[in-house]
Amino acid sequence: MDLVEEKRKQREFALVLVSEVSSSSSSASPGVAVFAGDSLQIRNKYNRILLSAHLTDVQPFRLGPIESVCMVEGSDADKQTSYSSGVAIQFRNEEESEAFHCVFQQWKKEFNVQGTYYAAVIENRSDFMGRVVVDVGAGSGILSLFAAQAGAKHVYAVEASEMAEYARKLIAGNPILGQRITVIKGKVEDVELPERADILISEPMGTLLVNERMLESYVIARDRFLTPNGKMFPSVGRIHMAPFSDEYLFVEIANKALFWQQQNYYGVDLTPLHGTAFQGYFSQVQSSFSLEFLLTYAFLIWGSCLSLFMIPHAKQKSPVVDAFDPRLLIGAPMFHVIDFTKIKEEELYEIDIPLRFIATVGARLHGLACWFDVLFNGSTARRWLTTAPGSPTTHWYQLRCVLSQPIYVVAGQEITGRMHLIAHTAQSYTIYLTLSAKTWGPGAEQGGILQTSSCKLDLKEPYYRMSQPQAYPLNQDQQPQVLLPTQDINIQSQDLDEVEMMQQPSPKSCAQIDSLMQNA
Repeated sequence: MDLVEEKRKQREFALVLVSEVSSSSSSASPGVAVFAGDSLQIRNKYNRILLSAHLTDVQPFRLGPIESVCMVEGSDADKQTSYSSGVAIQFRNEEESEAFHCVFQQWKKEFNVQGTYYAAVIENRSDFMGRVVVDVGAGSGILSLFAAQAGAKHVYAVEASEMAEYARKLIAGNPILGQRITVIKGKVEDVELPERADILISEPMGTLLVNERMLESYVIARDRFLTPNGKMFPSVGRIHMAPFSDEYLFVEIANKALFWQQQNYYGVDLTPLHGTAFQGYFSQVQSSFSLEFLLTYAFLIWGSCLSLFMIPHAKQKSPVVDAFDPRLLIGAPMFHVIDFTKIKEEELYEIDIPLRFIATVGARLHGLACWFDVLFNGSTARRWLTTAPGSPTTHWYQLRCVLSQPIYVVAGQEITGRMHLIAHTAQSYTIYLTLSAKTWGPGAEQGGILQTSSCKLDLKEPYYRMSQPQAYPLNQDQQPQVLLPTQDINIQSQDLDEVEMMQQPSPKSCAQIDSLMQNA
């Protein structure tokens, strides 16, 4: 993580060669690429600006290990997007090339988040004009500056960490706004303010919304500082959940454990370390299946290759954090609402969520996919910030809880379960997940056979899987899924009680497996 943080902090990159795409190679010269604010600027050694554009308008392409080209989007007469200009760049080594692309992606993700906050604040100027604002966990102080731009009478930026000093520097560099901002170093549980707040603003969200347990501080600040009719930005959070099927991910995890079962790895028996290594990927899980179901399913799917079932019934210790293809979802999502304006602090210590889904396709259920969104419920405009799959990626990505023992489901089959989150002292939660499904066959209408798989995961230590989502080709009879940009949808409060529906196409292989099961 230290290396990632170092990359994210880097703002300037020396370039061996830089030239405009339309120019001849002889015009190339050394240069520099600089991230400034929400823009990227590329200059040559003569300090001539070859590219200066907003990050949302720039698209970098890798041409080789150290060569890239940065294209700027433009529009033709018909308003159809085209790449109108570009700059070719060459880095000193592969590490700097990788760091540049890493920083670019991180800045775009941060812009997606900060852009939504900025829009939520500026679109609701009437809520901020002449009001007292408290920025809870202010960090760099950017949200405090947004509030001041919207006309806040005064902003108290409360930050417990050393970031308070950086906030002071940033605010001092914007004196017109800074004269209405006071940075206070300390915890919201301890600090005292000279007056009550009309508005609380914060970015209290962590992975799965609740990781880092910043929501508790947000609620404490509400109880200590907010006036009775005050507003919170954001005011509501929702944890979305849906069952998923992902063979790539399951095999990737299983292979890590299977490696240590080899008895002749270049003449070395690795099995003595299997138990120890296994604990690094999996640990105990309670899983129950009928013997008939296991043998039938194993024979149909793997034939005589039953070695997979020699793995002890186990669970993955860490949830997976990555960006995945939304077509991996095999059931319409449901969500759990957390109302920041009403919830009590102690109610965040333990969160119990009953689960119920209907499988939309026949597939192997590998676990539960989760993401979240938050609502900025202003007087003038409502705006959502979402981390849903298929939406612009944020630094939270999405989270998946992977079962060590998949469950086979068919279209229309009911999936039930429970996700139980228990807070712990490491500023995070332990996740207890159980998923169950009724199988098919004789007696199913009287209750059938219950397949159940449970796991225990530590939200504090996720497995960051930052590879690109795999391509999942559509069948001929499937249509591409278009996810609505949730943050642009104005909804009423009663909409929070309704389950969102997202129809997902079926993987082709699932239909083949289903046919085999029916023939059997």
